[in-house]
Amino acid sequence: MSSVVSNLYSNSIVKYAVAGAGLCFLGYCIYFDNKRRNHPDFKKKLKERRKKSNSTKSSKTGSIQLPDLQNQEAVQKFFFEQVQLGEELLAAGDVENAVEHLSNAVPLCGQPQQLLQVLEQTLPPQVFQLLVQKLPEVNKRYASMFASSMAMPSAAPGASKGPTLTLAEDDVE
Repeated sequence: MSSVVSNLYSNSIVKYAVAGAGLCFLGYCIYFDNKRRNHPDFKKKLKERRKKSNSTKSSKTGSIQLPDLQNQEAVQKFFFEQVQLGEELLAAGDVENAVEHLSNAVPLCGQPQQLLQVLEQTLPPQVFQLLVQKLPEVNKRYASMFASSMAMPSAAPGASKGPTLTLAEDDVE
């Protein structure tokens, strides 16, 4: 009988010790958080961090650096990079950014209808639908970028204007 009493007594001591350690840890966390928040530089650093994160987010969206349209190799490299990034982001589950990169690749493709047919067969239907909805916006953006780059005078007087891209809003269904 004494072993049962001593066993119960040791179990309760262990329980109290674990509870006491937990309370001490919780108290330390509260103390540390309070000390951190009351530090004079806390709010300043927090505002700087938020400002920095907001500026990086805004700079990432819509800041696609187009290649030189007269350099066919650069255009091809950009096309493949955009397709690869789109595939990687889609595999990672980031559908919005994947659609953004894939939609950037479609206008640069030599045969956009064939590319769209391949994408329609390989992408999930909801992702392909997002891509189709995004294409008119991207085509308008690219058309304005291409028009401004073609309007600039070329460096060499006899240089050709290079390949021209026709960006029409095709009926994609």
